[in-house]
Amino acid sequence: MASLPQLITQLAEASPEGTPLCSNALLGLGKRSAVDQALSRLARSGQLLRVGQGVYMKPVATKFGPRPPAVEKALPALSELWNETIVPSGGHAANTLGLTTQVPVQPVYLTSGRNRNLKLGEQTIVLRHAPAWQLVAPHRPAGDAVRALAWLGPREVAENIGVVKHRLSADDIRELAASLARMPAWLAEPVSQLVAYA
Repeated sequence: MASLPQLITQLAEASPEGTPLCSNALLGLGKRSAVDQALSRLARSGQLLRVGQGVYMKPVATKFGPRPPAVEKALPALSELWNETIVPSGGHAANTLGLTTQVPVQPVYLTSGRNRNLKLGEQTIVLRHAPAWQLVAPHRPAGDAVRALAWLGPREVAENIGVVKHRLSADDIRELAASLARMPAWLAEPVSQLVAYA
């Protein structure tokens, strides 16, 4: 009969890249204390990565050796696990939309959950709690526009709203219009003008 660490390893190996493993989801395999110990032991031996408090992931085997799961696979899985919205920060969105050439040195993501840091190998991912209006239209251009403009701040919105308009489709602008009521006044005013003249 397989040991608890072997069962956890088998489960991890059968799961897609970036699948989080945590004690609560593994209680069918053993008692909480035994599961916690097994996860810690597997992390110490390098068979699992400790991503955050109580959350582990399987490293990905490559011909160059193991690597951590890709951020774009790990974060959606964590978003689902925690039932939170997690989206790239406004600085990242501004770069994507061509509003800045700056690339954030440290990956920062906005979340509906609490502030926390995640470790994917050597990379630290910062999750920052954000107000609901900054999390609208997750992973869509309309939401990226809101986050980018929020990142720019009240003084720079007016001069950059035209650039944003040219990056959005008619559907994106309709989605942006649907989010107007949730925005602060300093952002809602220029965005409403963009929507009106689209």
